Amino acid sequence: MDIRVGQGFDIHRFSDAPIAGRHLILGGVVFDGDRVLIGHSDADVVAHAVADALLGAAGLGDIGQHYPDTDVQWKGANSLMILTDVAHKLRDAGWKIGNVDCSVVCESPVIAPHRDQMQTLLSEAAGAPVSVKGRRAEGLGAIGRSEGIVCFASAVITRP
Repeated sequence: MDIRVGQGFDIHRFSDAPIAGRHLILGGVVFDGDRVLIGHSDADVVAHAVADALLGAAGLGDIGQHYPDTDVQWKGANSLMILTDVAHKLRDAGWKIGNVDCSVVCESPVIAPHRDQMQTLLSEAAGAPVSVKGRRAEGLGAIGRSEGIVCFASAVITRP
């Protein structure tokens, strides 16, 4: 059996002003009333990190290669759809997703009240268990100053 591990990372900065029609989305969950993240798609750092970890584990490149921010097709895209597509790419290549674990680092919003819903949505999109943990930067650096949100993800995949 072939077992591989991949690491994913994504970071987006907050917009200083509201963006019409845009919401903060993390792990597929809409956080109404919170500042929005800037990005080509919906800027869901959690879904992006999960997708990147899976692609890396399978040796299939990175999220930017498959869904470039220069392609209008992906402008405003739902990142759970991107994650679903990544999971299909892995399965088509003969891989089985074991699990993915994420750490979302931000001062706000608070992740814990939304963790279960995020895990459900991400797990459905990936077709495998995805766990989410909220972490704070304790006021340190750009993330600690609430300038953005970062997510780290680790994925395990197998192939017989």
